[in-house]
Amino acid sequence: MKYLVLILVVVVVLWLVRSQRPAAPRRSATPPPPQDLGKPREMVECRQCGVHLPRDEALPGPGGHYCCEAHRRASGG
Repeated sequence: MKYLVLILVVVVVLWLVRSQRPAAPRRSATPPPPQDLGKPREMVECRQCGVHLPRDEALPGPGGHYCCEAHRRASGG
């Protein structure tokens, strides 16, 4: 009988401790809507090293596009 009372006391204490903690925020079942990332940008390849980058960030040069000024100069441009 005393074990039953002891178990009951432990359960009540645990219940009180849990009820005092703030509840964790619940996650919604539906994922958030996707963000609008805009239109895809046209990609070009650096003639020197082969890295792909957006056309508007590439440097035009002789024979193609380059990722940086050093690669454009190395090819004679």
